[in-house]
Amino acid sequence: MAVMNAFSIKDIENLTSIKAHTWRMWESRYNIGIPQRKDSNHRFYDNDDLKEILKISYLYHAGYKISTIAALKDAERIRLVEDKSTFTNERDFLIKEMLEASIDLDEDRFNITFKNACNQLGLENTLTKVVYPFQQKIGVLWLTEHVIPSQEHFTSNIIRQKICTAIDELPSVRKESKPSILLFTPEKEMHEIPLLLMHYLLKKHGFKTIYLGSNIALNEVELYANKNPDCTHVLFYLATNLNSWSPENFLIKLCKSFSAKTIMMAGKYVTDISTKPANAMLLHHVEDAMSFCIKNSPHY
Repeated sequence: MAVMNAFSIKDIENLTSIKAHTWRMWESRYNIGIPQRKDSNHRFYDNDDLKEILKISYLYHAGYKISTIAALKDAERIRLVEDKSTFTNERDFLIKEMLEASIDLDEDRFNITFKNACNQLGLENTLTKVVYPFQQKIGVLWLTEHVIPSQEHFTSNIIRQKICTAIDELPSVRKESKPSILLFTPEKEMHEIPLLLMHYLLKKHGFKTIYLGSNIALNEVELYANKNPDCTHVLFYLATNLNSWSPENFLIKLCKSFSAKTIMMAGKYVTDISTKPANAMLLHHVEDAMSFCIKNSPHY
């Protein structure tokens, strides 16, 4: 049974990349994307509303005029969305399918979508171009408390299992390979999937990795890194920042503690960094991680 949620117009904007005022205009002009109202008269969208809005958004981004989409009957809209051969941007369709499966806690649909993505794009592209942006979208809902923890855990557990399997299937990395990179998320940071993705990319490109995992206290990082001089890089991912450090101060602290190492920072708080220490590297997007892998890989 699907868990019902109440989504705000801001959630809709974040998920569809279509501005809230545009949705309100379409609501008024074309009678689509109509919200429901609470007893307090506040507007909201439930699971079914969101799935319908995702279909409208998908068709709009695929090049259909909103007037054409609004004139379609529900069955016609569904048929067009399912006719993937019509579109060149398969990734948007796959992300939409993952979002709908997550909202409904539909494991079979999620697994089928993941398998289809791998068949069409390959595992690496699936992880970087479908799973990563999907995680960003559902992460926004989790942070704003419009997706309950069970729904986020549902998708995270499936994805975690698939990435861990992919990592295990990679060939062993030579012990002498450099650079050697330690990966972790800070204390109270429980979002591990993006870090696992970084782990997969680095290992696939021949880097030696030391994976500490999520929710790691700083003294544990210092204990390991200081005892292992072969560790040349320290990579951390930060999405929620529930500890007492500001993201910038935490980065500065790491850079001072490991002045001879390169400190790599990934996650949404990268954009908050105004003063970058000399030994810091900011990964704004997954493409930045890919670029680092290609330029520095021991394989090349």
